[in-house]
Amino acid sequence: MSLFSRFRAKRKPRVVVIGLDGTPYTFVRRALELGRMPNFARMLGEGAFRRMNSVHPCVSSVAWSCYMTGKNPAKHGIYGFIDRKPGTYDTTIPTSRAMRSETLWEILSRAGKRVIVMNVPVTYPPRQVNGVLIGGFLSPTIEKAVYPPGEAETLKRLKYIIDADPWAARQSKDKALAEVNAALESRERTLLHYMDNEEWDFLQCHVMETDRLYHFLWKQMATDDSVYAPRFWQVIAQIDALLGEVYDRLDENTTMIVMSDHGFCTLKYEVYINHWLARRGWLVLPEERPQRLQLADVGPRSLAYSLDPGRIFINLRGREPAGQVAPGAEYEALRDEIASAAMEELRDPETGVPMIAHVFRREELYHGPLLDQAADLILAPVDGYDLKGAMGKETLTFQGDELVGMHTYDDAMLWIRGQSIAVESFSVTDVMPTVLHLMGVPVPGDVDGRVLL
Repeated sequence: MSLFSRFRAKRKPRVVVIGLDGTPYTFVRRALELGRMPNFARMLGEGAFRRMNSVHPCVSSVAWSCYMTGKNPAKHGIYGFIDRKPGTYDTTIPTSRAMRSETLWEILSRAGKRVIVMNVPVTYPPRQVNGVLIGGFLSPTIEKAVYPPGEAETLKRLKYIIDADPWAARQSKDKALAEVNAALESRERTLLHYMDNEEWDFLQCHVMETDRLYHFLWKQMATDDSVYAPRFWQVIAQIDALLGEVYDRLDENTTMIVMSDHGFCTLKYEVYINHWLARRGWLVLPEERPQRLQLADVGPRSLAYSLDPGRIFINLRGREPAGQVAPGAEYEALRDEIASAAMEELRDPETGVPMIAHVFRREELYHGPLLDQAADLILAPVDGYDLKGAMGKETLTFQGDELVGMHTYDDAMLWIRGQSIAVESFSVTDVMPTVLHLMGVPVPGDVDGRVLL
């Protein structure tokens, strides 16, 4: 036995996680039935493949933060792709600096495990780990994306691409496919390099290209478009091949996990919640409007406003700079009024069917020291209705041809090699303690998730 092999034998058990952003359980089942994923089909017999819930709201930054910490947002501090700066009407895109909890790879590092983590959302700027961490899609440059910094030269040599360019992708479906394919090829090349040439106990690669593909071409796939559906399936075939490449490299001491953070469906309408709040008189915008309205333009007479996706904040006295609503009975009465009206009034303009499945008070979803940062109401949409926080829209709904797919809550997926899953209903938050269990590392007592095995 070589020194390399003996070293590997001493560093077991190991876990490798492949994250396929936004990939629905029901879609994968369909792809398997159509023979589109032969590699994953041969893998399924050696493990458990189950449908999994996301979190509210089911956006990648929140869902992957819940995964990597095993906690709800009131403990880790990430509530959306855009969050408020406390005490202001300013907004910010949360990065790892806003992450208030220890992550899975930091816990593993502290336990002496060597980790390789690539491209997971909310990992930029990269925090220190025992191994290599390559930040996700918010990373501005390769030099700033990676820890330790010296690994940037390796990434450049591998022609690593941080992310498909979503703005180029908006120009045409052809450009969207070109961006997705180039990024995916670089992801696979870099993953296999680290898998084959570095020592690791835990390895995670996040495939963001699935999310990009689904946003721009889901409708074309679902309607079997003669031009773009075949090209959509070509990308899925490439991803299936990647799964096979990783699977074929496993030894008996390595558990492979394939997972997503939410599902996907065809987008019927974007729904502008601030338009509705303004129409109802709860949001008052300035009469002389700037060219581009922002949250800071909320008028001093406003009682409520919204941020993506479907999060409604009460303009609360003592919390917002120009808060109008008194805490206590007045606050609760307004929450009740808005929640009831949203369920009743937000309906499809053509069919009249409800566009809102449920309205949550924040304390129904979250618990922890950061609860005061959460939205006061969280609207969960019916599949197909994408709730937006844009200001100043002239209509309640909009249907375009650029973005044709949207996230769903209850159709994420999880496959674990060589294991059975012991619970019936579970969410992405439960995967982190399950990984720690597989690697023999104690689960911290403040984790919300549970071991699934």
